[in-house]
Amino acid sequence: MKKESNNHCGNIQCAKKGGEEICLCSLDGVINVISKKWALLIICAIGNRKKIRFNEITQNLGNISPKTLADRLKELEDFGLIEREAFAEIPPRVEYSLTEDGIEVRDAMIPLMKWTFKKEAQQKV
Repeated sequence: MKKESNNHCGNIQCAKKGGEEICLCSLDGVINVISKKWALLIICAIGNRKKIRFNEITQNLGNISPKTLADRLKELEDFGLIEREAFAEIPPRVEYSLTEDGIEVRDAMIPLMKWTFKKEAQQKV
């Protein structure tokens, strides 16, 4: 079902805010990736350390299972938000870092995190 509007795509997912058309269609791909449990926390953990190994991410996040972490890392890598660097060493060593797009996503999350901290602090009072 299409929404009747003057926006460029006419998709029902597009919304109007303050008289300004906001097309949400381009968000589909990134929302599918970053809305999965742990994805944003993984981005933050990697961004806080610049380069980080698998076990360090596990330690930072606590309750994440190795399979879930591996799955999320693969999805984030496939989407171009993180980079995986494997070293030809014994034992094998792999480090993860944010790509430019990953850094932009993390930077975009900072205002949301600040707002969340502010709301949590207000609720404790």
